[in-house]
Amino acid sequence: MSALPTRTVGPFEVSALGLGCMNLSHAYQPRPAEEVGEALVNQAIDLGVTFLDTAALYGGGRNEELVGRVLRTRRDEVVLASKGVMHLVDGTKVIDGRPESIKQNCEDSLRRLGVDVIDLYYLHRWDKQVPIAESVGAVAQLVEQGKVRAIGLSEVSVDRLGEAQRVHPIAAVQNEYSLWTRNAEIAMLEACERSGIALVAFSPLGRGMLTGAVRDPQLLPTGDIRRPMPRFQPENFGHNLALVDQLAELAREAGCTPAQLALAWLLHRSPSVVPIPGTTSSEHLRENAAATQVRLDEDLARQVDELINQRTVAGSRYQDAQLDEVDAETF
Repeated sequence: MSALPTRTVGPFEVSALGLGCMNLSHAYQPRPAEEVGEALVNQAIDLGVTFLDTAALYGGGRNEELVGRVLRTRRDEVVLASKGVMHLVDGTKVIDGRPESIKQNCEDSLRRLGVDVIDLYYLHRWDKQVPIAESVGAVAQLVEQGKVRAIGLSEVSVDRLGEAQRVHPIAAVQNEYSLWTRNAEIAMLEACERSGIALVAFSPLGRGMLTGAVRDPQLLPTGDIRRPMPRFQPENFGHNLALVDQLAELAREAGCTPAQLALAWLLHRSPSVVPIPGTTSSEHLRENAAATQVRLDEDLARQVDELINQRTVAGSRYQDAQLDEVDAETF
C-alpha cells in the first residue's frame, strides 16, 4: 500500500482525497456490476485512500452493502462515513429528520455495512420540518451508545452549523465544492477553518464535467442525474464546455490532467478541504490519487480560479426542486 498525504476530519487522520462511493450504485449511468464496484473500492484502499463515503440513499442501501462486503476484511484500514435522514421508502426519496427515524436509519446502515460503529455519520439533509438541534441530538445519543464516533452535516448553512454545534461538536460539513460550485466560499469554508471542522467536498470534479470527458450531454444515458441539470442543458453547456477546454490547456502546461488540476486546486485552497471524488474507472481512480502530488504555484492557482467560478459558469447547479432541499448558502 502506498501512502497519500493526510488531512484531519474530526478525530480522524484520513487520506487527503477520499472516495465517494455513490456512483457505484446510484445517480450516474451506466453503473458497474457490483463485483466491479467492490474491486474498485479495494483498489482505492490499495492506493492509500483511507476515507470512504456512502449513504443510506445510494441505491436504496445497495451501496452500503457493497462497501460492507469490502470492509469484511479491511475495516481497520479506513475511516467509514455514511449518512441518514435522506433515504428511499418504496422507491421514493424521503427526507425525515425525526429522531426516531434517524435512529432507525443508523441501525439499518450498521446492518447493511456489517459493522458495529460508523466513524462519521452525517445528516444527509436538514429536514426543514424538524429543528436541527433535535436531529443532531438523536445522533449524539448514537455517539453515547457507541454506534457512531463523530457527527457530520451535509448541504447546510453556517446558521444551521451553529445551531448544531450548540448540541454536539461537528466533525465535518459535506457540501458541494469545486471550481464551478463555489457556494462554500460565501461563508462555510471560513466557518470550518475557524472551528477546526473539515469541509468535505462532494462532486469536486463538477459531476465529471471538469475532467473534459463529457462532450455531449445528450449522450448521457437515460436516468443519469446530470441530464436535467441546468448546467448540462443546451443553452448553458456549450459555454461551460469552452471553459473546460481552457482548463485542459492550463493542465497541459502544468503537466497534469484537467481532473488532477481541479482536485489540486481544491487541495491548495485550504487544508480544511477534503475532496471525495467518485469514479467507476480504475484508470481514473489512479489519476485522481495522483492529484495529491500536483503542486500549484500561486500564479497557476490564480489562473484556474479566475477561469472557472460562480461568475463564469452558466446555469445553476440544481433544478429548483433540488435547490429547495438544501440549506447551504447560495449566490
